[in-house]
Amino acid sequence: MNALRPVVRRPAFEFPDDISAHWIPGNVEFAHMVNGASLVMPYLEPFLMRSLREGLEQVTDPQLRADGLAFISQEGQHFRAHQRYNERLRAQGYSELAEIEARMQARYQRLDRCSLRTRLAYTAGFESMTLGLTKWLVTDRVALFANADTRVASLVLWHMVEETEHKCVAFDVYQAVYGEYLPRALGVFHGALDVMRYTMQSYRSLLRKDGLWTQWRSRLRLARQLLRFVRHTGPYLLRAALPGHNPRDETDPQWVQDWISGYSRRSTEAPPPLLDTGHPQIPVPFA
Repeated sequence: MNALRPVVRRPAFEFPDDISAHWIPGNVEFAHMVNGASLVMPYLEPFLMRSLREGLEQVTDPQLRADGLAFISQEGQHFRAHQRYNERLRAQGYSELAEIEARMQARYQRLDRCSLRTRLAYTAGFESMTLGLTKWLVTDRVALFANADTRVASLVLWHMVEETEHKCVAFDVYQAVYGEYLPRALGVFHGALDVMRYTMQSYRSLLRKDGLWTQWRSRLRLARQLLRFVRHTGPYLLRAALPGHNPRDETDPQWVQDWISGYSRRSTEAPPPLLDTGHPQIPVPFA
């Protein structure tokens, strides 16, 4: 199966003061799961960019080099958009997040001192988790994002589209530079579990601040969402850790393909329209 080619887009998402941390009506727990993941992005994604940039210095294939540079540009757009959203989140009184963010910053500074092989395996490993995450968020988008704040939902699903689009790049760079199976398999769990750990610390802090962490109904709702996350991402991680794995073998969700196709047919450079989260199907935001 041929892989999509990453395209650099610069949608200028705006996050004014009226955005609430509880941006999904009736689903605070999932909103905070997403908020927790968003808080990791300004620390994770610059690390991925640095690692891939160094790896590209040893890549001679011109197409892979071009795809790698597009990957870096896409990740740069992602973390800056999440950074803007996170500023609004912190401004709503979640001062406890500063300690977690300090730990994330220190963690990725330590990872920068690891070997390039470890860092590229980590990068490729994390990217394999996003395939399962994308399938979950896209397939269950109506149940997850119905009537949600369209500005945040549009940010999240745009990010997932581009994760699918560059799903092969980190893997291909690792294979071109090293190609060893065992470090790559270990990187699947190294990258994925690291990000999960800091996401969990973040959403736990958010729920505790809201007084929900000790409420059993809230914990039950959270557990249900976590089980869905594991059910969707677990098989992708296990397949990614197998010998002979290639992310090209993973099917791209049709909604993602339609989003990319619709975006490419736009006749304007203006930011793409936001999702209609009130629509019963939450279609791609293109006429």
